[in-house]
Amino acid sequence: METLRLLFNAITVIFIATTMFAAGLGTTVEALRSVFTNIPLLALALLVNLVVVPLLGWGTGALFGLPNAAFIALVLAACSPGGPIGAKLAMVQSGDVIAGSATQVLLATIGSLTFAPTANGILNAADIGQGVALNVAALVATVALLQLLPFAVGLLLRRYATPTARGWHPTAAAVSNVTFLIVLAGMLLGNWRDILALLGSLTLLAGFVLAAAAFAAGTLLATGPAVRRTTMGGVAAVRNAGPALAAIGIAFADQPAILGALAAVLLSGLAAALPIAAVLNSRRNRPTATRQTH
Repeated sequence: METLRLLFNAITVIFIATTMFAAGLGTTVEALRSVFTNIPLLALALLVNLVVVPLLGWGTGALFGLPNAAFIALVLAACSPGGPIGAKLAMVQSGDVIAGSATQVLLATIGSLTFAPTANGILNAADIGQGVALNVAALVATVALLQLLPFAVGLLLRRYATPTARGWHPTAAAVSNVTFLIVLAGMLLGNWRDILALLGSLTLLAGFVLAAAAFAAGTLLATGPAVRRTTMGGVAAVRNAGPALAAIGIAFADQPAILGALAAVLLSGLAAALPIAAVLNSRRNRPTATRQTH
């Protein structure tokens, strides 16, 4: 089992790195600059992911009356923005991959700093006081190594070796797609007992509702064309598991009930976000003739 766990972790790292590398290969410096100079877009993305989604997590947990373990898991997930699958959802929905990838890396970096105080504030306000202390430097370093660095390398290749970048892009995208499917399968197989144990509870539904509400909030509170706004919705819908897992290990002694609930929340969130992205992709890639007949 230890070997399988290490293999799954390695594949997860490959998925994150190749997804960000592929995004960088498809990005130009000019397009990236247009995203980072779009102050309204960035301000709204920060508002949604750092304030609105954590409040949605708190409200959803209270609405469904979740037990403490599930409530903690939902809040930790809601307070942790910048999940690397956000960039993948941008690709799945044929969205604005540049804006999605750039915003996701920014959110993951800032979220490393805001996660602990935000989660602490909500848990204390909900009378589930528990000090969440994290190694912020380690979290920022992880984001830099797995997300920012591959994206920057791809971006530089696109800038200074454009033919090479264009030639490598299909392969990088294919590796990202295959490893994404393996990661999904691994999450399901590795946590099936925890998920089955929660089938009679409202935890799975709470995770689904939170992701759907976050997708809607991210889309509504964004600027630009629809393709960019729904990309921001996808970025908001999926959360970053790293800080949440670290918090459970440090502050909650790896309690199995919280770990299982977190797995259920993350997977049910994907179950909400992926179909939305697939439907958007289908509509955007519908043949022109078919569109004209409707």
